[in-house]
Amino acid sequence: MKFFKYIPAVLLLITIASCKPKPKAVNTPVVGFVDAFEDATISQARTGFTDALKKEGFSEDKKTVQIEYRNAQGNIPTLTQITNYFVSEKVDLLATCTTLATVTALQNTKTIPDFAMVSPVPERMKLLNDKGEAPANLFGALEDLNYIDTSFSIIPKLLKPKGAKLVIGMIYNQAEPQSADALNRIKSLAEKQNVTIVALPVNTSADAQLVTQSLLSKNIDAFFANPDNTVFASFETILKSCNEKNVPIFTSEAGLVQRGAVAAFGADIYQWGYQAGVQAAQYLKTHKTDGLKWEMVKVRKRVYNPAAAKKYNITVPANFEAVK
Repeated sequence: MKFFKYIPAVLLLITIASCKPKPKAVNTPVVGFVDAFEDATISQARTGFTDALKKEGFSEDKKTVQIEYRNAQGNIPTLTQITNYFVSEKVDLLATCTTLATVTALQNTKTIPDFAMVSPVPERMKLLNDKGEAPANLFGALEDLNYIDTSFSIIPKLLKPKGAKLVIGMIYNQAEPQSADALNRIKSLAEKQNVTIVALPVNTSADAQLVTQSLLSKNIDAFFANPDNTVFASFETILKSCNEKNVPIFTSEAGLVQRGAVAAFGADIYQWGYQAGVQAAQYLKTHKTDGLKWEMVKVRKRVYNPAAAKKYNITVPANFEAVK
């Protein structure tokens, strides 16, 4: 009986031990990769990042780099714990995927280089200091809102309104700077294009279904999936609800087109991670940040989903590429 008394303690020790990093080989650089949440589209950035490292000679298989990966599963306290752990372990560099991971990392270290991806420019992350300067340890590939103009302007060209004006629905997370900024940008665009925007707030992916159904009850012509972590995490739920009401989804995120949206003009998530990985590899070669600075994401694509376009009888322009 005394043995069983200690089983919970033993299991706890096993769990803690399993979270510890693999023993580091001598002189092998360590990358702390922080993902804010689990998502099939966003995960392509991590693949791109590690592929770039491998091409530049930093491969886990060849033991020329050690990549410690942690995913916060959308939990803010866990995200903070992960970041603090990597900082305490003095990893050679951080790689952060999506806004929350990047902001958390930069709030917790001013010295370890952070190679960010799937994140907006510093101004949109509210990271500029009093002098208007970004954190000195911020690198990687970032995005501004200019591409939203092209993404949104696609809709009036491809879709006829049911009534006098085109009505486009959106959900957004007020707690995410890039989501609120995107909504404001789109409202401004819509006004110029004689389009009505109906937007409802959503706090978590668990609320997405009810909020989307409420939005669909307002007789919208289309749904616009903006750059929002909640939208990414609950996209299949949103898609199912929209398809049931015959409402097509457009987006600014190319990865969501693979998952069922009609069309997009946006960053290729794999290439986004790859771009950040190329920078990280350069740092690992020299351990110097000379000549490095954060960059605008370089690869954007016009893509469409053939099955979704066929379902809604939408003819997509020739300069759009079909997703596989």
